[in-house]
Order: sequence, then structure tokens, then C-alpha cells
Amino acid sequence: MKTVLSLLLALLLSMIFFTGCAQKKPYHYPNYDIIKPETTCKPNRNNIQELLISYLGKPYVWAEEGPYAFDCSGLTYNIYGSMGIEIPRVAREQAKMGKRVAFTNLHYGDLIFFGSTNKRSKYINHVGIYLGDGWFAHASSENRKVVVSHFEKEPRYLKRMKLCRRYLSKNERARYMTCDAPLKKMKITSNRYTTPWQTGMNLPRKAVP
Repeated sequence: MKTVLSLLLALLLSMIFFTGCAQKKPYHYPNYDIIKPETTCKPNRNNIQELLISYLGKPYVWAEEGPYAFDCSGLTYNIYGSMGIEIPRVAREQAKMGKRVAFTNLHYGDLIFFGSTNKRSKYINHVGIYLGDGWFAHASSENRKVVVSHFEKEPRYLKRMKLCRRYLSKNERARYMTCDAPLKKMKITSNRYTTPWQTGMNLPRKAVP
């Protein structure tokens, strides 16, 4: 009888322990925990489009990767991650992966990386998703939301452009995931342990802390 009671007590304690471990951290701005998106669809450009449409207008919140708010690289991280394609979380790391393509050869879903207007500078601080005919989508810290922009209407982006990358081949059968340089390893988590920014929460006064 004592053995049974001891086993039941041990089981109860272990349940309490694991339940405590699974408690979510309350949201705190900025939330630097990287929440990996669940794979919800196959990797193709139709799904990129559907995800983008659902995210347009969502607020810009620094260090968020959705699904309710994004920063620039959080948006691209979420979209490709939702298709089962794992890419780094931050723009400067994302820019190391994939196939480098010329601006004149961009295809829907390719990523465009931006920095300063200094042509000598290679520093990356922004990323967008190319849509075709000069249009691209991005989580804009200036507009404070996910928007669509055009290079002719906002020529400053063309001056800031540094390089372009492709993860999916044109026929979507191949994935270009090779790296030009070592990637910085980043610890990821899930919604089970971390609370992301959610609709109804206050927006930060500054786009970037």
C-alpha cells in the first residue's frame, strides 16, 4: 500500500512540476523570445500571398513574429516558417541564406534586404517580400504596420537596397537554403512558453526601443 501511495505522490509531484514548467511568461515589451510558427501550409507562392493578405495592416511591434504583430524580419520569418521553411529570425542573418538574385530578376516571394543609403555599408536593417512590378510588402516601423510599398513611389528604398535572396525556385520544386557565411544560432520557443503581443494590448510609443 505504501508503495502505491508513494507512486501516486511521485506522479502528482511530477504533474505539478511539468505544469509549472509549461506556464507562459507574461508579455513584456520588447519580447525577444523567438516564437517558432507552426507549419500550416505547403511552400508555394499562393500560400505566401494568402499569408501576406491575412497579415496586411497588422501592427508593427519590435521583436514580434506574429501572428498578431510583426517587425520586418518577424514577418518574413513567420511566412516562410508557416510553410515549413526554416530561416533565421533577424534580417542580417536571413540575408546570408538562399540564392542571391539581381534586382532585375526578382520573382514573387523573393526577399529584398535594405540598409543605409551609404553604398559602402553592408549592414542590413530591414527586409521586405517582393510582389512583382516594383511592389513589395514589409512590416514598416515608419507606418507602424504591415504595408505594401512601391519603389517608384518611395525611391528611398531603392537607394537603401543592398541585396536580394530567393528561397524557393521559380517552379517551387527546389529550395535554396545554402549559406554564404556562418549563421548565429538563436534559441527558439513556442506559444506554450511565451506570450506574444496580442490584439488589445497597448502599442509601444516608439516603433524601435
